[in-house]
Amino acid sequence: MSLTHSQEEYLFLDTEQASTQQPQKQVVIMGAGPAGLTAAYELAVHQQVGVTVLEKDPRYVGGISRTVEANGYRFDIGGHRFFSKSTEIEELWTEVMGADLLVRPRLSRIVYKGKYFDYPLKAFNALFNLGPIETIRCISSYVLARIKPTSHPKSFEEWVTNQFGKRLFSIFFKTYTEKVWGMSTKELSADWAAQRIKGLNLLEAIKNALLPQKTKKGGEVIKTLIEEFRYPRRGPGELWERVATILDQHGHPVQMDKEIVSIHHANNQITGIVVRDSNGQTELVRGTHYISTLPMRELVHAFDPPLAQEVIQAADGLKYRDFLTVAMIVDKAEMFPDNWIYLHDPDIVAGRIQNFKNWSPDMVPDASKTCLGLEYFCFEGDGLWTSSDEDLVKQGGKDLMQLKLCKPEEILGGVVVRQYKAYPVYDDDYKKNVRIIRDALEAQASNLQLVGRNGMHHYNNQDHSMMTALCAARNIATDANLDPWSVNTDAEYHEGTRDVEDNSGRLVPHRVAVAEK
Repeated sequence: MSLTHSQEEYLFLDTEQASTQQPQKQVVIMGAGPAGLTAAYELAVHQQVGVTVLEKDPRYVGGISRTVEANGYRFDIGGHRFFSKSTEIEELWTEVMGADLLVRPRLSRIVYKGKYFDYPLKAFNALFNLGPIETIRCISSYVLARIKPTSHPKSFEEWVTNQFGKRLFSIFFKTYTEKVWGMSTKELSADWAAQRIKGLNLLEAIKNALLPQKTKKGGEVIKTLIEEFRYPRRGPGELWERVATILDQHGHPVQMDKEIVSIHHANNQITGIVVRDSNGQTELVRGTHYISTLPMRELVHAFDPPLAQEVIQAADGLKYRDFLTVAMIVDKAEMFPDNWIYLHDPDIVAGRIQNFKNWSPDMVPDASKTCLGLEYFCFEGDGLWTSSDEDLVKQGGKDLMQLKLCKPEEILGGVVVRQYKAYPVYDDDYKKNVRIIRDALEAQASNLQLVGRNGMHHYNNQDHSMMTALCAARNIATDANLDPWSVNTDAEYHEGTRDVEDNSGRLVPHRVAVAEK
């Protein structure tokens, strides 16, 4: 139940009137992940606008891009490559990290029926592993799909089958995708496939396996085929830890251990945000402008007074996939050369395995040891999620044994990290629900902008989330009239917009109405 003004006494943290010397514009940012911290960095450091960042976590900044440390070992919540088509994002990373942003080679493979397939596909490797008969079946299936594709594919299964054929879809996409999402590929929207593997099909993959050229027409890099990337020396969380330090140095420390309890609004504007710390102490934080990276469902339920029932129902209709990382410490100096491996075998519970030492040697304190991150996709409250840490570490060991990566006596221990709402789910109704929520917020909270992956219920990569944040920040600081919703997941802009990005990859103002109505 939402708190109301009459039910609770607050300590007031009034960012709007705390000092006559502060800028007139005071921005309250909900969440210290990549989007929230990028907006704060742009506003406080480059635009000299007052900023307050509120973060629920008592220790870590960076959200899903944080780096967790245990006994000197550092590990990611998933893997986070630093590569962007936006020059401005690349320059921002360099500005913060300098020489501590390493250039790393990319190597990833797929395990299927105990065999390792290079990913992206390499023709001779795939031919050898599949065998001549299965290869002929896959090519025949691909040819059939190209001759008779599904018109207007709506599901993930239809979209990928059009691109690769039914046989390759079943081998390389179906099992892994259903592990990730916990739902049939027939129920998952084609939007996800179009965003995540855009520009790649079987013919394109074979061409890139045989030829040195790795670009599409016009010189555009196919993101799935990127062969190297940048990476902070001590993990992606190091970048966001540095951003938080810079904000502190500019007089805007991130407010940790601040859970959003309710959002007050009146006269079509947000008037304040109630936060509560782990000791139960509450504060009312006020500003002139607000930026949210909260999951849309949580944001809607925080409004006090409540939004319309239709909006609440739309928020409740949004679904999320949760995530577990089981970091296993193994007494071996070298295990496999990949940054990560996709685990397509249905008998292996984990969906992917990261080798953090191969992302950066500084992720481990002892070069004679290896830290592996086994990733388990689940729903909050299901059997995996509610398993004890001890049982999850045992499951991690079992998966390592099945993969024949080490012996039982070589496993030195493990650490479990649970990540709520790691992935917004793209089902048949998500677009309609997001549209209802957007329309309501634009009408009743005109001083609020939504950014980031969960803030927009959009499967953004880190750089895409940062781009939405830069748009929002410049809208506040300079009245730029940029549209965060025009940033798509390929770091490009939809056709409805113009003058949003110049030829150097920098965000610039535009005056074109592009919001979907």
